[in-house]
Amino acid sequence: MSETSAVEIHEFDLTLADGRTLHGYECEGDGVAVMWHHGTPNVGTPPKPLFALAAELGLRWVSFDRPGYGGSTAHPGRTVASVATDAAALADALDLERFAVVGHSGGGPHALACAARQPARVIAAVSLGGLAPFDAEGLDWFAGMGPTSHASLRAAAAGIEGKRAHEQEHADAPIDFTADDWTALSGPWGWLGEVAAAGMASGLDALIDDDLAYVTPWGVDLGAIIAPVLLAHGADDHVVPPSHSAWLAAHISTAERWRVEGESHISSLAAEHHGADDALRWLADRVRG
Repeated sequence: MSETSAVEIHEFDLTLADGRTLHGYECEGDGVAVMWHHGTPNVGTPPKPLFALAAELGLRWVSFDRPGYGGSTAHPGRTVASVATDAAALADALDLERFAVVGHSGGGPHALACAARQPARVIAAVSLGGLAPFDAEGLDWFAGMGPTSHASLRAAAAGIEGKRAHEQEHADAPIDFTADDWTALSGPWGWLGEVAAAGMASGLDALIDDDLAYVTPWGVDLGAIIAPVLLAHGADDHVVPPSHSAWLAAHISTAERWRVEGESHISSLAAEHHGADDALRWLADRVRG
C-alpha cells in the first residue's frame, strides 16, 4: 500500500454559467491530471492515501465538491449528467485538454459520466466499488445490498419527501461495512472518515441529492465511452454489490473488471492485489499509452 505524502493543495472557487459556485482542488505538480470523484457523503478533497503513488507515477489530482457539499452551491434536482457538465467546466477552468477520471462508490457513476460525455478529453476511467444505473436492464439493482443501504436507496426511489423522512429517522443506522472495512479505516484509508465528516457538516441535503441522482436516469449514454475503463469491486461489498460492476463491464465495450476476492467496500481500496494502488498503476499505464 502506498504511503501518504504531504502535497500542497490549491483550493479555489469557480463561478459556473448558471451562477452557482463550484469549489475545486488542484494538487501541485505538472503530471497528467486525474480528476477524483468522491463518494457519499464526502467532500471532494483529493485522495490523500494515493498522493505518494500518484507523484511517483507522474499523475496529479484535481477534484471538486459535488453541489451541496463543502464549498459548492447546492443544485436541487441535479443528475449524474449535470455533475459531468460541472466537471467539464472545472476542466475548462484548469485548461485540461486531456485528463483521466477516478471515482469511488457514488463517485463511480460520475467518473463514467465524464468519460461518456467528454470522450475526446478523458484518457481513461476507473470506478472503484461504483454503482450501475438504476434502470440497468436485467440487473436486480438492490440484490446483495445490506439492510441500511437497501432501505436508504429504496427511500430515495420513493421520492424526496420519503427520502428526507427516512434520513431523519435513521441517521444513526449502522453502515453495511464488514470487519475488514473497519480494519481498513484504521489505516491510511481512515482519511475517508475525515471527508465523510466534512461532507455531513452542512447537513443531509447533499447526501439526499446524491441518492436521488443514483435512483433516477443518469442522462448518460455509456455506449459513448471510448476510453479504457477499469471496474474494480470487492466481492463481499454490501454497500454497492459487485453485480453492479459486472453489469457495467457487460455494457461498456472498453471495460476491464477486477473482482477483488475477500474484500468489501473499503477494504478493497486497501487490498494488496487489485486494490486502489494497483488501479492507479493501471491508470498510469493507460495514460502513458
